[in-house]
Amino acid sequence: MSKDLKITPISEWGWNFQTPLIMTGPCSVESEEQVRETAKQLSNYRFDILRGGIWKPRTRPNSFEGIGSIGLKWLKDAGNEIGKPVATEVANVKHVYEALRMGIDVLWIGARTTVNPFAVQEICDALQGVDIPVLVKNPINPDLELWIGAFERLNRSGITKLAAIHRGFSTHEKSKYRNIPRWNIPIELKRRYPQLPIVCDPSHICGTREYLREVAQTALDIGFEGLHLESHINPDKALSDAKQQITPEAFGEMMLQLHTRESIEHNPVAENQLEILRGKIDNLDNYLLEMMSERMDIVREIAEYKRENNLAIVQPSRWTEILENRLETGKRKQLTEKFIKELFHAMHKESIHHQTEVMLLNGENSEVEKKS
Repeated sequence: MSKDLKITPISEWGWNFQTPLIMTGPCSVESEEQVRETAKQLSNYRFDILRGGIWKPRTRPNSFEGIGSIGLKWLKDAGNEIGKPVATEVANVKHVYEALRMGIDVLWIGARTTVNPFAVQEICDALQGVDIPVLVKNPINPDLELWIGAFERLNRSGITKLAAIHRGFSTHEKSKYRNIPRWNIPIELKRRYPQLPIVCDPSHICGTREYLREVAQTALDIGFEGLHLESHINPDKALSDAKQQITPEAFGEMMLQLHTRESIEHNPVAENQLEILRGKIDNLDNYLLEMMSERMDIVREIAEYKRENNLAIVQPSRWTEILENRLETGKRKQLTEKFIKELFHAMHKESIHHQTEVMLLNGENSEVEKKS
């Protein structure tokens, strides 16, 4: 599947970008002075693209919805003054045309737009024949296929300078994050399309400054190719997302604290050592699968007994006993409660599937016997 998308590497986008790619700037362009001063202070530190929101999709109409098109010139001028390309979010055709007219260098499609294929297609149609980098944020909900669909639509419009932005997913679950990272989803995207760069947006994942470095470092540890961070000269007085923005100085300090990771392809010694350890994991995985298969054999025997004695498949007291016991055992073996719960819920679901098949199959056999 990785050949389905044609991707131009970031190194060939037309600027001398370093790795990882760093995008930073205010959540919203609020005034000419604000964006110019932010850019000026940021220029003391290493980054690649000056970002700034012009149109802000807000949940409530009484919130600040962006300065509008006038801010495009302010953003572009600020970028020119420090010699950096600039980027902004586009949500419709009007935004695209105005951004292109003002010479904005990089565009991104936001999470609330990605979720709507009609809106994405209209943006793609407006970009036909335009050679410009476009980054796509994941949809609000954890829908990988919807995310991939946006890249496919852009590719069909001739856009090959593409990157994904991972900004986390909306949830009603209790979490310290504004948007839960669900790292498995961008990791799966990378597995399917290894040539597609992924940039992490810790600002929107966290919703607060407290966890920014933690999330940024996790993204780099996983192997993401860039970071997308919000910076403001006076974050506490920002007109949007004040709690998740940091000062240019704090941005610079964070960059010094982060550690980039080397690609394994560039370290043959490490690759050889890892192959030995991976071989051990492969053997253990095969053993685990054998044990799972044996477990399901016993589950089917249990199902036969339940059928013969007219017993229900799910026995709540037994399920509670298993879960409590395994959680306690897992804790002693330094396994997280979340992992144990997810593992045994998955096994329980598989067990019910096997038991249901036994019940249905034997039920059908009984009907055949009666008719014969």
